[in-house]
Amino acid sequence: MREVRIADLRDPQRDAAEQQLHDVALSMEVDLDPDGLVAAAVRRTGMDDFGDDPTLFDRLRAQVDAVEADTGLSGLGRFLVRRRLVGLLAARLRLEDFTRRHPEVHDVELEPPVIVVGLPRSGTTHLVNLLARDQRFRSMPWWEVAEPVPVLGDGPGPDGVDPRYLRCLADHEATRQVSPLTALMHDRPPESIEEECELMDLDLCTYTLEWMARVPAWRDHYLALEQHTHYTFLRRELQLLSYLRGPNRWVLKCPQHLEQLGPLVDTFPGATVAFTLRDPVAVLQSAITMLAYGDRNRRVRIDADELADYWVDRIERLLRAAVRDAHLIPGSQRVDVEFGEFMADDLAMATRIIELAGLDVTDECRTSLADYVAGNPRGKDGRVVYDLRGDFGLDPADLYDRYAFYFEAFPQVRPEVR
Repeated sequence: MREVRIADLRDPQRDAAEQQLHDVALSMEVDLDPDGLVAAAVRRTGMDDFGDDPTLFDRLRAQVDAVEADTGLSGLGRFLVRRRLVGLLAARLRLEDFTRRHPEVHDVELEPPVIVVGLPRSGTTHLVNLLARDQRFRSMPWWEVAEPVPVLGDGPGPDGVDPRYLRCLADHEATRQVSPLTALMHDRPPESIEEECELMDLDLCTYTLEWMARVPAWRDHYLALEQHTHYTFLRRELQLLSYLRGPNRWVLKCPQHLEQLGPLVDTFPGATVAFTLRDPVAVLQSAITMLAYGDRNRRVRIDADELADYWVDRIERLLRAAVRDAHLIPGSQRVDVEFGEFMADDLAMATRIIELAGLDVTDECRTSLADYVAGNPRGKDGRVVYDLRGDFGLDPADLYDRYAFYFEAFPQVRPEVR
């Protein structure tokens, strides 16, 4: 297996082309005025009805204010935030328009989903992509998450390919050009199965912005939200997507659910929950390495210590909420997916989850799962080698002390970092 060590995380060494891109990123001027973002979405869609939530624009302003307070973002970083927010607002307009024209969407009955819940970088992506190979499940490919409601009149071309897929493919190829090593840590081609927090964020209510900027003010605002309303919004979105393209039994995943288990279980009371468990120190080193690598383009400079401090705390918050609320998941509906066990036999874990969900593991299902595993071995394109001490000045022993409460709550979790 090819091993890749990103030796310049703290002080990027750029070639001429990379330096030119960085210079452009620094020079870009990007306006994040909330009224301007709304106007851009209205122009893009030709629609102006965002629904009946009077607090939607309060959350938009809270996100923008938090980003404005992050003086370390480059012009490119601000552009990425603007592109995301305008895209979310435009998608919200199309969703509300479609629902008004097709009120029967509300009558779609969803079967109890399978929901993967766990820390980022804990095997959730591999697991949800594996389960999604069972065609009895409805899943959420990235091309659809990026544009959940089709643009009116924007049908497939002569080749039968959805134009949303083609737009997503173009973005993916551009990203690989700018950040080629990102694919080794979290590749996101159009067909990959993605997180529903991306879909929920049409309601501007998730933790996703924290992955794009240093926004502690938004973190605090998000954590204070009454999330039952927003999870009900997610259920409505899933009804719409099942109406557009069945089936009606979803396989979902999102790390945010760790700190929203109450709203999650109340909204999907019959769900089967695959609860991934992994050493949080291993999760941390993977997450902050990926973020620091991305920061070389979206930030003025790399501040590895600030980045590490934020995510050491953020992961602790996720873990403490999970330890506090894990009992809310009925034992008969929960499978604990310990990372080492899952990596040793991912097919066995997937079939166990499918069986707990009340489905037969048919020959067709076994073949589909096995084909996916054969075509997607772990680290098939290479593996990033991490260095918590060298890159971030962190002592793993200190982190294990800080996260000891998690290992006490889930003693099957195995430490991975020395």
